[in-house]
Amino acid sequence: MQYFFIAPDTILYLLDMIGVVACAAAATLLAQHKGFDIFGCILVSMVNGFGGGTVRDLLLDRHPMFWMTDLNYVIVITATSLILQMFFHIYHKIDKAVKLFDAIGLATFSVIGFKVALAQGALPLIAVLMGICTAIVGGMTRDIICNEIPLVLQKEIYITASILGSCVYLVLDWLGVNTGFNDFIMLSVIFIIRMLAVTFDWHLPSIRLVR
Repeated sequence: MQYFFIAPDTILYLLDMIGVVACAAAATLLAQHKGFDIFGCILVSMVNGFGGGTVRDLLLDRHPMFWMTDLNYVIVITATSLILQMFFHIYHKIDKAVKLFDAIGLATFSVIGFKVALAQGALPLIAVLMGICTAIVGGMTRDIICNEIPLVLQKEIYITASILGSCVYLVLDWLGVNTGFNDFIMLSVIFIIRMLAVTFDWHLPSIRLVR
């Protein structure tokens, strides 16, 4: 078990930490805005940071859980939450701040979940679904705890961004492009699509039967 910041020198590990920090920040901002106490904010941050990856690992029968064997995750989430709580007053526009950090978490966790599933021998379609699972479950649980309608259940361009990023990765992989480059492109595509949707207020249409 790791008790210090001795991180493996891998791109995926760094991406995972970036996603954890982003999700912890988004969760803390929302929880603080809702009036949660110190430990409530930390708890919501951990749910946001661990939720999707935990469900993914359970579905893929991948044990032990990543955050149980590497305490860096707990340390990073706790530190991020405490820092954001101390400087909460800086973020005047809570909605935009949450969506920015949420977009970073969406992109990084989509890549992580997708790559983990492929490493476990999952089919491409299952890998795409695991990427989505890793990216959205924590945020959905966070929003439910904070009494908010989850973004993913609204008309937001959210799951769509994850799917498109995964498809770009699969196409590049089929073309024989370097794997490390594929990771970066997938992450960039998801983040850019999500931020464009937030900036220009893009939404998915509803399907309604005409009477």
